[in-house]
Amino acid sequence: MTREEILGQLRKAMKESSTEPINWDTVTEDTTIGELGFDSLSILDLIYDVQQTFGIEFEAEELINVNTVSELTEFLEEMLKA
Repeated sequence: MTREEILGQLRKAMKESSTEPINWDTVTEDTTIGELGFDSLSILDLIYDVQQTFGIEFEAEELINVNTVSELTEFLEEMLKA
């Protein structure tokens, strides 16, 4: 799966998990997860949706240093290589 494909699927999962009115056309790889309205509780919904979308499992703690869409994409790239 290419980075662009991962990013596309990730954006779809984020849209489904987000409860905030976000203009998704303005979201870039530098956008932070917090800017998308995810807090400590709603991030768990996002993690579940990401796991289902990509067919992978990981612990929420593995994302402790992930702050941007780009960092989350890179994390998923590594997970999908394993």
